[in-house]
Amino acid sequence: MPRYVVPMIVLLYVLAVCPVSATVPSGVNLAKLDNWDIVIAKNASPNEIYAAEEFQSHFAQASNTNLPIISQSDSATSGQHHIFIGSSPSMRASSVGFSTDEFGQEDFRIIVRDDNIAIAGQPQEGTRGTLYGVYTFLEDYVGVRFLTVDHTYVPRIGTWRVIGPLDRFYHPPLRFRWSYYGETNRNPAFAARIRVNTVTAEAKLGGKTGLNLINHSFHSHLSSQEYGKEHPEYFALVEGERKLEMGGGGPELCLTNPDVLRIVTDSVLDVLKKNPNMENISVSQNDNNKYCRCSRCSAIDEQEGTPMGSLLTFVNAVADEVAKEYPDVMVGTLSYWYSRKPPKTIKPRPNVQIQLCSIECCVLHPINDPTCRKNVQFCQDLANWGKMCDHISIWNYNTNFSNYLLPCPNLRVIESNIRYFVTNNAIGIFMQAAGNALGAELSDLRNYVMANLLWDPSKSSRKLTDEFLDLHYGRSAEPIRRFINLTHENALASGLHPNCFGKAKDYAIDETITKVGLFAFTEAMRLAENDAVRARVEKASICAYRAAIEPIWYIKDKSSVDFALAERMRPRVKHFLELCRKYGITNASERSRIEVESKRLKRIVGRGLIRVDITKKEHFWPFFIDFQQKTTKNQQISDPALDGLNSHFSAWFNLICSRVTLFKIAQRPKILLT
Repeated sequence: MPRYVVPMIVLLYVLAVCPVSATVPSGVNLAKLDNWDIVIAKNASPNEIYAAEEFQSHFAQASNTNLPIISQSDSATSGQHHIFIGSSPSMRASSVGFSTDEFGQEDFRIIVRDDNIAIAGQPQEGTRGTLYGVYTFLEDYVGVRFLTVDHTYVPRIGTWRVIGPLDRFYHPPLRFRWSYYGETNRNPAFAARIRVNTVTAEAKLGGKTGLNLINHSFHSHLSSQEYGKEHPEYFALVEGERKLEMGGGGPELCLTNPDVLRIVTDSVLDVLKKNPNMENISVSQNDNNKYCRCSRCSAIDEQEGTPMGSLLTFVNAVADEVAKEYPDVMVGTLSYWYSRKPPKTIKPRPNVQIQLCSIECCVLHPINDPTCRKNVQFCQDLANWGKMCDHISIWNYNTNFSNYLLPCPNLRVIESNIRYFVTNNAIGIFMQAAGNALGAELSDLRNYVMANLLWDPSKSSRKLTDEFLDLHYGRSAEPIRRFINLTHENALASGLHPNCFGKAKDYAIDETITKVGLFAFTEAMRLAENDAVRARVEKASICAYRAAIEPIWYIKDKSSVDFALAERMRPRVKHFLELCRKYGITNASERSRIEVESKRLKRIVGRGLIRVDITKKEHFWPFFIDFQQKTTKNQQISDPALDGLNSHFSAWFNLICSRVTLFKIAQRPKILLT
């Protein structure tokens, strides 16, 4: 049985234990809670208090019933009609009581029986079980959906909603869950609602997991700025040189130098001393492929068949020292790019974590699709790492980093990929997307699908997608759904295998798809029932308008633009930029801001707009010659741009001996006074 199934939602109908004569346990009608209350402990943690407030607020919206929150210092609460939130003495002494002593940080249990409800996880600060239990209850039994930062769907309960009796325990299969979007990263309360546990240490939100993202870190432990001048031998030998200036965080290290090992180990131990709650720490390569080729490092790498040989030898040595002082802390390293392949004989120490990265993989096909030639080797590497390491986490790539706003038809692989990783015993998954931006292509939908699947990999991405579209866009959902389906089906039919960096053509987005997209969003706008939905549709349509201006997107020099193309693209560019401003779009790609691209696009589609100083020969002369070739002496000038101004060529020459603006359209010079 796949591992993700084991901790999935467990429902136990408690019909035994009681004497034969006892009354059969009954459920609870959520529509009839007028005389109920919410009970928390007198010394409830900030997380438990916030959980009670979240329950109170959302339940009030659903039922028009504002349940009071009461705190109890002992087990004095008796009888029925209580919603116990958190592991209080009152809850443990009640008819739905249980102990949470053996629960993990995010485990929770929900019991509904005999006119009482209990939702509880561990009570300590830094645990999230109670809060996550409340959100799960609201979703599964009240019907609440946390769709976006500013859109929570809360349905009316009505006059009859019976749930239970039930006894449900949940242990999330992943200790580290990060749906990496700016909308999540910049909104900790929303991150908590969708159970992303990596964003904030805020106590009322339960803090964040003690597991950190394993990331490029050599530069933070031993930097070339600090050591390079006096000790170039600490850094990688590449092509016969110890290069100290390098992108991607700086030069890699010489991993067989004993002084490097000592300095990095001391740095790691110092970080752990200052951060006692850390459960892991990164000792990992920088972000370039200039690993050390000195004779000692190369000898290990050649023997092991991979540059991971010298890297893992080094990481193991650091891990040995960490284990002596911090036996519960893992030392993590990236299995990335040149280091993805496991070594032949060297095994990770028991306290080493491997963060496997899928950057080379195809984004259109599930990673475990045996027919996708780009993904086969990754699957083999994951299987081999799994044979030698108990602590595997995944770094997966889920957007087009070259073009955040283009349609990226990979929604359908998210479910398969997450489920595959969990089945292969991943302890955490970093789903990297547009984390440094707001408003990337369908980011709200993608974030919803991704976070839900990280929390519960048994869910269906198609159902989650349909749910989001229907609730967020209402009657406008159908044309948007058709466009999404078209981009995915067209991409699969194309036979393409792109990675996470590409142009529209790499994802089979052509002019036909673009026209369908523009039509779909026009139809969606027509169907929108109110201003709120219209705004949501407009924001979603940005991806279609970005695809529509693909023919002009990569033009850098205005002198090389085809003016007919610029004329055709101008209204599209104008609308695209207006939408970006209106909806706070920050980035065009991982490395480019939208305001930079905006200035470039305006130059390109401005009909070759140039301000010319006629007093400067180099500005004027090409236009002078061009005009002279198209006129003859004494010929009258008839041009709409001159608004009927007719004169001989000499008169025209005198007129423009000042600053003017010249346009060139359809290969004819036109002149507008500035």
